[in-house]
Amino acid sequence: MTTSAAPTVVRPLQLAQGEVKFYKEMGYLFISGLVSGEDASAMRQEVLDVLEQQGIPLSRLRQGLSAGDKLRQTGEYLEGSTLDGLVNSPNLRRIAEQLMAGPSTLYLPFTGVKNGGGGGRFHFHQDNQYTRFDGPGINLWIALQNMSPENGCLEIVPRSHIRGTLESDDAGDGTAHRRVKTDPEDFLPIRMNAGDCVAFSRLTVHGSGPNNNSEPRIAYAVQFHRDDVRAVWDNQEPRLLKSSNRWSTAPVKQISKPKEETRDGH
Repeated sequence: MTTSAAPTVVRPLQLAQGEVKFYKEMGYLFISGLVSGEDASAMRQEVLDVLEQQGIPLSRLRQGLSAGDKLRQTGEYLEGSTLDGLVNSPNLRRIAEQLMAGPSTLYLPFTGVKNGGGGGRFHFHQDNQYTRFDGPGINLWIALQNMSPENGCLEIVPRSHIRGTLESDDAGDGTAHRRVKTDPEDFLPIRMNAGDCVAFSRLTVHGSGPNNNSEPRIAYAVQFHRDDVRAVWDNQEPRLLKSSNRWSTAPVKQISKPKEETRDGH
């Protein structure tokens, strides 16, 4: 039985030395036009289709929402889809390897969908406040539509990665989300066009503002870890490459309705 091949989505990119230096110093790097606008549009529709098959229609994503629905995350994507071409792109992995200075492995892909109609602020946090890595991890966050403060764009705190993993609290809104104990006063809204990417360290403090537009704001995050990194979860010994990935990262032939509508286990 043959499987459909995923399209080539991510353009080859050799980062300049200055870009790698900027990432190390600032904790993030903006990469313009990493994927085409056409492919970004296709992936946006695929995300909507996945959520539809999971019982979350577009009409619901256009509505104001409860705190528990402020960010819809799912790691499921269809085999041979444009999302498959993004998540499993060797060119995307090579970017992660350039920025983390070593061989790297896919850790976790997921949607970042913020409801329209006033979808709430997502608290400032670090990815490492969830599953804690003892070395480099990276999030390659791709805009699947134009983003600005008006529709809840990503917000980054430059140089925040320098302080390591900060203390955090439960977000207090009935979700599994975390937040830093003190919200930063200075942060940078990342305005993006469809197909742009921002890479940021697992230690970089980030969040997002409310979506005041009528349409949902849709992004896609693909996380990697460097191969020498260890992590502990479920009170078991450190493991990432020592065992199967914590999350299922492979494409599926059919979308399934999840037991929970959102996930948060960075």
